[in-house]
Parts: sequence; C-alpha cells; structure tokens
Amino acid sequence: MIPLKITPSRRRPLPRARRIGPPADMELARLAKALGHPARVAIVRHLLGKGECDCGSIVDRLPLAQATVSQHLKVLKEAGWIQGSIEGPRVCYCARPETARRFLALARELTGQEEGETS
Repeated sequence: MIPLKITPSRRRPLPRARRIGPPADMELARLAKALGHPARVAIVRHLLGKGECDCGSIVDRLPLAQATVSQHLKVLKEAGWIQGSIEGPRVCYCARPETARRFLALARELTGQEEGETS
C-alpha cells in the first residue's frame, strides 16, 4: 500500500464569509451569534446583574464542565460581550453594558422601532 502524503500545496484555506449588507448588519449578526447558546445567554445575564465574578463562580451556576464554560467565555469575550482581567491566579469577568446597549439599538433598527418606542 502506498502512503498518502498531503503536501502544503494541497491544503486550501477555508472560504471567508462574504460581506452581505451594511456593517451594522454584520455587527448585529456577530453579536447575535455569540448569544446563540443558552449557556452564553445565562453567562451574560449573570454578569450584567452581578457586575463581575471569576470563572469558578460562573461554573458553579451552570451545569457544565469548567472547560466548557471557558470556551463559552472565550466566544463572548471575542465578540465583545464581556471582558476579563487577571487578578492574581484567577481571571475576573464582567459584562460590557455598552455592548448590550449597542445590540438592543441594532435590534431596534431591524424592527424599525426607535428607542423608547413599544409595539
């Protein structure tokens, strides 16, 4: 049997996402995608209500392994929903309220509502 060799010339990069629509649509999609899992919604809700806490206390609130919670925190941090700061041997996370306000403003634009307006 002849071994199959994959050379670098045969590797192809993954296609990049096309830009569709205005930048505000791209931003809304990026923020919404980051909230696309119930655990991430729970994490953002908890941090918006509590202020800040370390990864261990977030793990204690969710029925998920620490590694899974860390992955969710990474997604939220990359999207700008949360930020982390190193305090000794631990990382404290806090929500970014300005991101939540921006997300709500973009969602209102989607529905055609102005701020303060209800349907």
